[in-house]
Amino acid sequence: MSLNQEKHQFPHHVVIVGGGFAGLEAAKQLGKAPVKVTLVDKRNFHLFQPLLYQVATGSLSPGDIASPLRGVVAEQKNTHVIMGEVVDVDPEQKKLILRDQELDYDTLVLATGVSHNYFGNDWSEKAPGLKTVEDALEMRRRIFASFEAAEKEPDSEKRKALLTFAIIGAGPTGVELAGALAELAHTKLKEEYRSINTTEAQIHLIQSGERILPSFKPALSEKARIELEKLGVTVMTKTRVTNIENDIVTVSSGETTKDIPAHTILWGAGVKASAVSEAISNRTGAELDRAGRVFVNEDLTIPGHPDIFVIGDLANFSHQGDSPVPGVAPAAMQEGVYVAKLIRKRLKGQTLKPFHYIDYGSLAVIGRHQAVVQYKAIRFSGPLAWFSWLFIHIYYMIEFDNQLIVMIQWAWSYFTGQGGARLITEKATKTPTYEECQARYTPLVTSESSVEA
Repeated sequence: MSLNQEKHQFPHHVVIVGGGFAGLEAAKQLGKAPVKVTLVDKRNFHLFQPLLYQVATGSLSPGDIASPLRGVVAEQKNTHVIMGEVVDVDPEQKKLILRDQELDYDTLVLATGVSHNYFGNDWSEKAPGLKTVEDALEMRRRIFASFEAAEKEPDSEKRKALLTFAIIGAGPTGVELAGALAELAHTKLKEEYRSINTTEAQIHLIQSGERILPSFKPALSEKARIELEKLGVTVMTKTRVTNIENDIVTVSSGETTKDIPAHTILWGAGVKASAVSEAISNRTGAELDRAGRVFVNEDLTIPGHPDIFVIGDLANFSHQGDSPVPGVAPAAMQEGVYVAKLIRKRLKGQTLKPFHYIDYGSLAVIGRHQAVVQYKAIRFSGPLAWFSWLFIHIYYMIEFDNQLIVMIQWAWSYFTGQGGARLITEKATKTPTYEECQARYTPLVTSESSVEA
C-alpha cells in the first residue's frame, strides 16, 4: 500500500520536511494526534548541531551527537519516516515532490534549515563551514592533518603556516571553534609530538564587525575576547576577508591589507536558507529575506496558504520585537510545539493565538571553565556560565543514551585533559561501480603453474 493510499484512511495527513529541532519536535508533538504523520529528511538521523564543533576538534564522535530518526519516533505508530530530498512543491494540488516520488498532504510543515553563506565567493572547498557531520569530519581531518604534516616539515616557514589556523566569523560557532582549537593545541596535544611545539600554534579569529559575539551585550563580548586572548587566540575585529587562495587568507582593516599564511581555514561567518525556500517562493509568491528565509505570518504559515507552515531556521518570524526570532534550537523547538498544537486545534475547528517566542537566553562556550550567559537582564561568565552551558546542552539532547555518552566523554576529558576522537579519516569519495572494481581487480593467482609452485 502506498503512502498516498494510506493517507485516505486517516482524517488528516501532515507531511513534515526536516528532522532538525523544529521538524522533529513537531513530529513528536503529533505522536498521539488523530493524524497520519510523514517525516521526510535527506538524512536518517537528527543531529545536535550545537556540539558539531566538538566533533571537529576531536572531543566527541559523530554518533555521540546524532540520533536515528526512526528510533526517536519508533513508538509513534502514526508516524512514517522517509529518507528523501525535496525538489518542488505543488500547493494547488497539495503535493510534495521528492526526487523519486510524490506525496499528497493536507498540511505541510517545512523545516529544512540553512547552509553556509559565502556571500558570492567560491570558498566552500577552501574554508569548510560547520553544519553537517561531513563538515565536522572534514574540519577534523584538516586540523589534525596539519599537526601531522608540521611534525615532519623541516622548513620553519612552512611549519609555521601548517600550525596557523584562521577562523572566519566570530559568532558562537567561530568563538567556540577558536576556544576548542586553542585548548587542543595548548593542553591536549603538547605532550604528544616530538618535533614541534603545539603551543606555538597560531589561531586567528577574524570578524568583520566591531566585536565578537555581536548578539551578546558588549560587556560579555569583551569578556569573551579577553578569555580567548588568554588562551592564545588572536582576535581580529573590524577586519574583512577579501580573498582566500593557496592557503593564504587576505584581510583588510581600514586602509591596511594583510596576508595570513594559514594551512587550515574554517568558516563560520554566515548562513543562507536551503534551496526549498526558492521553490516555495516561486510556487506561492512568498517573500524571502536577504538570507533566503521565508517571511511567515503570525501563526507561522505562508501568506495565502494556511496549510503550509515554515518553521525553524528556514522561517523569518518578524512579528515580535525589532529583529526576527533567532535561529537557535529553543526557538525552533517552540515553533515545532506551536505548529503541532495549532494543527490539533484546527482538527477540532478551533484556533490559537499567534506564536510567541520565549527567549531563554544565549550561551557561548569559550574554553574549559569559561563561557558567557545572557538571559534578559542577567549576564554572567566564568565557571558558573560554563556549567550552565554544559547542562543546558545535555538537557536538549534527544535521547538518554546520547546524554549519558556525552556526559561521560566530557567528564573524562575534564579530569584527564584527553580528547575522545582525534581520528584522521580520508575525504569522502565516490563509491566505485562494479565495472570499475572489476577493472581494478588483479588476480593473485594467474596460472596453474603458480599454484603448483
